[in-house]
Amino acid sequence: MGLDEAKIQGFLATKDVAVLATVQADGAPLAMPMWFLHGPAALTMISVEDTQKVRNLRRDSRVCVVAEAVSGGGEIRGVTVQGRAEFLPEGPERRALVERFHDKYGRLERLWSGKAMPANRVMFRIVPSRVRSWGLG
Repeated sequence: MGLDEAKIQGFLATKDVAVLATVQADGAPLAMPMWFLHGPAALTMISVEDTQKVRNLRRDSRVCVVAEAVSGGGEIRGVTVQGRAEFLPEGPERRALVERFHDKYGRLERLWSGKAMPANRVMFRIVPSRVRSWGLG
């Protein structure tokens, strides 16, 4: 199963937040809710540079991301993505992704006081090694 499957892409399109789990120096997990973009090959996230999760990623790039939903009838649907984080340098690809973040999260421009990604932010993509889903049909 891959991230590019239509049912997985369709489910992720309905989600604004996914939980990113990183590995701390002592081996304990750190799980944080994150805004994200999805694509057929990777998930993309932005964070403030000097945060614990970014320090964790710079030391150990292994991650797990979970997106889940519960229907009114109690059915649980979701996706987990295990993989590695890769930081994206400034350039055309990152600028295009920033535009996609603005399209998805309308209040981002207000939070950033403009369209440009602030200098204290980093962007990284999660390249999957394993993708699992449940309840998606």
